[in-house]
Amino acid sequence: MFGFKLGLNRMQTSSYSRREFFRAATLAAASLPFINPLATSAAEPDKKLGFALVGLGNLSTHQIAPALQQTKYCRLAGIVTGTPAKADRWKQQYGIPEKNIYNYDTMSRMVDNPDIDVVYVVTPNALHAESTIKAAKAGKHVLCEKPMEISVEKCEQMIAACKQAGRQLAIGYRLHFEPNNLECVRIARSKALGELKRIEASFGFQIGDPTQWRLKKGLAGGGCLMDVGIYALQATRYLSGQEPISVTAVSTVTDPVKFSEVEETINWELKFPGGLIAKSASTYGFSGMDNFTAYADQGWWGLDPAYVYNGIYGRRSDGAEIALDNIDQFAAEMDDFAHCILTNRPTRVPGEEGLRDIKIMMAIYEAARTGREVNLA
Repeated sequence: MFGFKLGLNRMQTSSYSRREFFRAATLAAASLPFINPLATSAAEPDKKLGFALVGLGNLSTHQIAPALQQTKYCRLAGIVTGTPAKADRWKQQYGIPEKNIYNYDTMSRMVDNPDIDVVYVVTPNALHAESTIKAAKAGKHVLCEKPMEISVEKCEQMIAACKQAGRQLAIGYRLHFEPNNLECVRIARSKALGELKRIEASFGFQIGDPTQWRLKKGLAGGGCLMDVGIYALQATRYLSGQEPISVTAVSTVTDPVKFSEVEETINWELKFPGGLIAKSASTYGFSGMDNFTAYADQGWWGLDPAYVYNGIYGRRSDGAEIALDNIDQFAAEMDDFAHCILTNRPTRVPGEEGLRDIKIMMAIYEAARTGREVNLA
């Protein structure tokens, strides 16, 4: 794996402009022909949809809420939190009306609130289904953070609830809107460097606080794989444009006290139709893995870093850089979802996409637990 890095704050949100957003959408259209690109026309909507954030933790506070201020089709209209002190702070900071502030037990009252069109679920993983189903029953569209949930059954319940309500469900796969990742997909699909033969993708970091919810299986569903390994899994799927047919995996733990409930490190290998192999890894035990490389019969290309909020950068074997504009990925994903709703188009990251990842991750866990290859086809 190539090991270059840019000297940037890798988790800092970059400035976001309409020009950059439409550039990202154009790249998506060129590289992913199976999705619906965000379209512009004389009939382009001039309305902003009201978003309510469910869960006011670090991601909502430092990424999503600021990103909403930069969007074209969205506005922060409401919040859902179980902490009154947080509600007070957000009310003052963003001018949120008292009637648009809910707790987890009062979400059903959103049905009578026309200010809120979309609910963005940003709670711990195992609470995603509960909030999604409540929002759908209240007649709201739902954008849910990844991983979609912690079981196949819960994912299916979320999809069914939104379909029954006639509302869209999208999963927060922000890298589907990130220009450098999209350029790598374009290279793969166009076969610019030949036929894709192998992918290596990894993402991990050294986790801190041993009491946090990410280390509790009941809330997280798993460890590093569910949290950041899903990005590496996604990379192998969107680069290849295929679904894997089998998986083998190995899970390791060096700190059995800290990682008594969830995995610390996991390595897995996916086999795809036609002989393509993808080797991936994720960890909570150490930092430095944030990359992917795709190998074809005429060269290679990849990103390092690949999955963070800012500073994504890459190279090709022919010496060319992959260094397109960095955008606010959260603003892009929210604007795209709002535009899909306003123009009655399906999202490119529906609940079915989240369900596919959960099915594969459950197979990865089974392969690691049993030591056997697990068939996915």
